[in-house]
Amino acid sequence: MNPYLAGKTVVITGASSGLGESLAHLCAREKAHLVLLARSEDKLAELSGKLESAYDISASFYPIDVTDFAALEAVTKRILDQHDIDVLVNSAGFGLFEIALDTPFETVEAMFDTNVLALIRLTQLFLPTLLEKNEGHIVNIASQAGKIATPKSSTYASTKFAVLGYSNALRMELSETNIHVTTVNPGPMTTNFFTIADQSGEYLNNVSFFALKPEKVAEKTVRILGKKRREINLPILMNIGTRLYQVMPSLVEFFGKRAFMKK
Repeated sequence: MNPYLAGKTVVITGASSGLGESLAHLCAREKAHLVLLARSEDKLAELSGKLESAYDISASFYPIDVTDFAALEAVTKRILDQHDIDVLVNSAGFGLFEIALDTPFETVEAMFDTNVLALIRLTQLFLPTLLEKNEGHIVNIASQAGKIATPKSSTYASTKFAVLGYSNALRMELSETNIHVTTVNPGPMTTNFFTIADQSGEYLNNVSFFALKPEKVAEKTVRILGKKRREINLPILMNIGTRLYQVMPSLVEFFGKRAFMKK
């Protein structure tokens, strides 16, 4: 799928489940060595064992809450002391579908800490090594919600707008280097994301006809590692909608209001 990855070392946050876990499997299949980060030590240990056994690669793991910024700095130092990093995939994140007024401020803080600040801090910590090598790839998992905000996702959409803004600026700053910056913008995925974001299960049922499998998003992502690619936008139908929104936002909001409220 991608010969670039053979022998490279890939750091993946949120690696214990969902898209992060799928990315780990596909990178390992391409003979990349892995550095896996997530909160659950048990899940990471199990995944690491499976990957090393199945693909004959090394899969180191570091249990970490990425919102503990002091611990994050310490674990990053350990990683850099032990590994030569080539790719950073910032995949950790969560959402909650709730109207703006009723979203607890503690949840707002936690979502920004996880989805935005941890991503920025990890990028800052790993970037000097990539700059020294003048080679590498930073992949930030954003969302179609970062292209078009909808009701009941004000905080989540805000975090993904921030990820896109940060990534776009960083890409320009690194344009004279051999370090690529790519954002991956999926629509709804059938992962445990929705066990928190939509506990009723109604939203995923309403959009099931174009909900993405994490394996598909992971495959599209792994294919472009090491290549100059600005964005990956999935699914196609939703991407058409977000492009139209950029041109005629009022019209899309008017006609899409009923669909947007199906959360």
